[in-house]
Amino acid sequence: MNKGCVISLVLVLVLLTAGLGAYFMSGTESGDKNAETTKATIGDIAQKAVATGAVKPRKEVVIKPQVSGVVEKLFVEPGGFIKKGEKLARIKLVPSQININNAQSGVELARIRFKQSERELDRQKSVFSKKLDVESAKVAFENAQREEERQQQLFTEGIISQIEYNTFKVDLELQKAALENAKILSTNNLKQFESEVDIRRQELEFAISNLQLLKKGATNNSKQVSNVVVSTVDGMILEVPVEEGYSVIERNNFNEGTTIASVADMNSLIFEGMVDESDVGKLKEGLTLEMTVGAVEDAKFTATLEYISPKGVEEEGTVKFEIRAAIDQNPDIFLRAGYSASADIILDRRKEVMTINERDLISKKDSNYVEVKVGENEFEKRLVEIGLSDGILVEIKSGLDTMTEIKVITIAE
Repeated sequence: MNKGCVISLVLVLVLLTAGLGAYFMSGTESGDKNAETTKATIGDIAQKAVATGAVKPRKEVVIKPQVSGVVEKLFVEPGGFIKKGEKLARIKLVPSQININNAQSGVELARIRFKQSERELDRQKSVFSKKLDVESAKVAFENAQREEERQQQLFTEGIISQIEYNTFKVDLELQKAALENAKILSTNNLKQFESEVDIRRQELEFAISNLQLLKKGATNNSKQVSNVVVSTVDGMILEVPVEEGYSVIERNNFNEGTTIASVADMNSLIFEGMVDESDVGKLKEGLTLEMTVGAVEDAKFTATLEYISPKGVEEEGTVKFEIRAAIDQNPDIFLRAGYSASADIILDRRKEVMTINERDLISKKDSNYVEVKVGENEFEKRLVEIGLSDGILVEIKSGLDTMTEIKVITIAE
C-alpha cells in the first residue's frame, strides 16, 4: 500500500513537471510569434544636463534716498522706463529741532573763526607791506656790511691779519643769508594766513550748507536737491516698494537705508539656476543652453553658459552648484524678471546619425547587441557599436542599417 502510494506520487510529479515545461515552452514560442519589431532611424541626439532657475537682469540697481523723511511725492510706477537723472520721488524732510539748533550753532562758530582769520590776515598784510618782520634782519645785515668794509680797510693797511678779516667777511655772508630767509619767511607767513582764511571760509560754507539741507533739503550753491531721489541708471522700474506717506531712512555707514525703487536693464538678461553635483563636472563655460520659460508657452530660448560656481550648496540632502548663462533674447517676446525657467545644457550633440531606442539594446560585459529578424518569428543577436546616448535614444555607429528590423525588448523580457 505504501509502495503504491509512493509510485502514484512520483507519477503525479512527473506529469506536473512535464505540463509546466510544455506551458513555458508554448509561452516563449507565442512571445516570439507576437514579438514587435522596429527599425533604426536617422536623427539628432544630444546628451544634456538639466538646470532649474529663473530669469534675472544682469544689472539691477537699488536706489535709496540721501536724507531721511517722509515720501511726499512719487513720480514713477513699476513697469515704466526711466533715464539716468530723472526723478523717482521727493522726500519731505522732518529734521529734529536739536539738529537744527546744533547746525545753527555750527554756523555761528564757523563765522567767528572766519572773521578772526580775516583779521589776522589783515595784520599780516600790514606787517608784510611795512617789512616789519624783516627789519631786524635788515639792520643786522647793514651793520655787518659796514663792519666788513671797515675791517677790509684795516686789512689793506696791514693793521689786521687775513684770518681776522675773514671772520668779519663770514659774518657778513651769514647776515645776508639771514636777511634772505627772513624775506622768504615773511612771504610764507602771508600765504599761510591766506590759506587759513580759505579754510575758515570753507568751514563756514559747509556749516551754512548743512543748515540749509536740514531745513530745505537743498543748498543755494548746488543744483542737486538732496531730498529729490533720482535714478542713477537707465532702465525699467521693476519695483517701487514705498508709497506716498511712508517714512524712509537715508543710507549711511550704519544702515542700508530704505529702498525707493529698483531699476534694471531688461535688454541684458541672464538665466541663474542650479545643477546637480553629478553633472557639474561635465560643464564648461561656453556651452549652449536650451531654455524654456513656464510663463511663455511654445517658446524656446538659447543661452550661453558663462559662470559655474566653484562652491556647492546643500539643498534637500543633495549638493548643487549655481550657474549663470547669458540669454539670447527674442525681440518679439518680453521676458520679465523673476520668471521661473528650466534649461537643458547641451554637453554633446550628434546630428543626422542612426539611432535606436536604448531599451532595445542588450548589453553584456563590454559588448552591445540587438536582436535582428532573420526569418518568420526568428531572431538572432547581432553585435553593434554604439556612440552617444541621451538616456532614451542611443547612437549606432556600425552593425546595423535602417532597413533591418530589430526586436522590441519589452519589460517582461
